[in-house]
Amino acid sequence: MRAALGLVLVSALALGACSSGGDSEETTTGAAACAPSSGPVTLTYTTWIPGIDNVVKLWNDKNPNIQVKVQTGPNGNGGTYANFFNQLKAGNAPDLGHIEYDALPSFRVQDGLTNLADCAEVTAAKDQFVDWTWGQVSFGEQNAVYGIPQDTGPMGLFYRKDLFEKNNIPVPTTWEEYAAAAEKVKAAGGYITNFSQSDISQFAGLSWQAGGRWFANDGTKWTVNLQDEGTTKVANYWQDLISKKLVSAVPPWTTEWDNAYNTGQAWTWVSAVWGANSIKSGAPDTSGKWAVAPMPQWTAGGTVAGNWGGSSTAVFKGSKHPYEAAKFALWLNTSEEALTALNKEAQLYPATKAGAKLPALSEGVEFYGGQKIYDVFATASTQVAPDFVWGPTMTSTYATASDGFKGVVSGTGTLLDVLKTTQTKTVADLKAQSIPVAE
Repeated sequence: MRAALGLVLVSALALGACSSGGDSEETTTGAAACAPSSGPVTLTYTTWIPGIDNVVKLWNDKNPNIQVKVQTGPNGNGGTYANFFNQLKAGNAPDLGHIEYDALPSFRVQDGLTNLADCAEVTAAKDQFVDWTWGQVSFGEQNAVYGIPQDTGPMGLFYRKDLFEKNNIPVPTTWEEYAAAAEKVKAAGGYITNFSQSDISQFAGLSWQAGGRWFANDGTKWTVNLQDEGTTKVANYWQDLISKKLVSAVPPWTTEWDNAYNTGQAWTWVSAVWGANSIKSGAPDTSGKWAVAPMPQWTAGGTVAGNWGGSSTAVFKGSKHPYEAAKFALWLNTSEEALTALNKEAQLYPATKAGAKLPALSEGVEFYGGQKIYDVFATASTQVAPDFVWGPTMTSTYATASDGFKGVVSGTGTLLDVLKTTQTKTVADLKAQSIPVAE
């Protein structure tokens, strides 16, 4: 995010009269008073990363005086963020939390994060990370770091190579070809993909690729536009597929969703690099049958990718051990040991510059027929426009859109109707928190 974002967020905090509070002795604009705790400490860390226990064990085995207790839950928009907000309100939030970049501003506006700028050499780690990811956690503020970048989510096309070959269907390289393939897949008894009715982050990534820019600010006011040209194009495209019943609409991250991929009912998934693990774990019977291709393009020969997700490890306001929490977060997201383990367990794509060159990322992946799938995502990561800005109330924006999308797949309204409603509600939410909005 750009520096202007930080200015607006700080302004929003001041206008919203948020108190600093908590045990971290942090002011609204200053960093936490951060010093090592006396004696052994146990940190709590809530995340939904698959296999995270195995990664954290590497740390615990080598750091007897700073032990980390893992608490797992559903993905952020699936319930964990709501739990975080409730825990912050009750004063019993974990020390550390897994927060995606798009949701981080919501926690910042609610004054729920510890500024780690003076903790455990955090600021000195800046140059280790891909530039745009550091902007996601600092919001462009001076002497401010509200989380440690963890991973990024460049998008590609996961597809059942065997089914496409068996039915003589070319792998689509454009969205026009993708729609044509959807007709052929339906004739063969399947669905080309599943339209996510609840995780709106995918739709955001698709809009990002198409040139949609939902939020902007001029340093004093926010502009909200969920109906711009790029987003409208994406909405109309998927509305057509939904209306023609060419896509399924199973709630994501469910057993039913997994079964659709495991049984060959769903043939593709336009997803982020971390989706490699979701398919591998949810569709184990299809090992060796999948491959990865670049995202379909709106213009033939184009080279534009979207981004879905990407996360940070944040320390919540009220943690009694911000120094130790920051030290663990840095290890988790910068050490070769941890980054290799995170990739092995969850196929996370590191946010560090060195992480992209890990030996594990240059190897063929057995589940994907030995294909070096990370080469596709390495290229895609260079094709993501860096100017997509997240709004300060994304959790609410997503919740409104999700409610509407669920109605659309059931035959009520259209995606454009939902976007219009979501924009109105988002503007109202910003105003309710005294965040300036351009009319």
